[in-house]
Amino acid sequence: MKKLFSLSLMLLCCIFVCFAASASLNGQWHGTLKTDDGVEYPLTYDFKVDGNKLTGTAKGPTGDLPIVNGELHGSEFTFTVTLQKMQLLHTGKFYPDSVSLDIECQDKQAHTVLMRGK
Repeated sequence: MKKLFSLSLMLLCCIFVCFAASASLNGQWHGTLKTDDGVEYPLTYDFKVDGNKLTGTAKGPTGDLPIVNGELHGSEFTFTVTLQKMQLLHTGKFYPDSVSLDIECQDKQAHTVLMRGK
């Protein structure tokens, strides 16, 4: 009986560890940003989380851009990317399989959904 209980407890712990690992923002996320005039830009973000600090790179049409001032609070996060001297404020919320991301630059806003990279 003790052996069965111990085995069940170890299996349950493994399941929790796997779930926690899959619910992380770390890694690559891909999406498409569609502008008001219908042009679509592929986006790739490579997020790195260390505690509440969010860093990494954003890859867009102009190449790799560093993620700066990134903060993570639970499943919500913010960070900034500089593109041609313009500050792009990103605000998002992540889920195990997707990220909802709002991008703001000056008076314009855009929304996209990112999916976890393979």
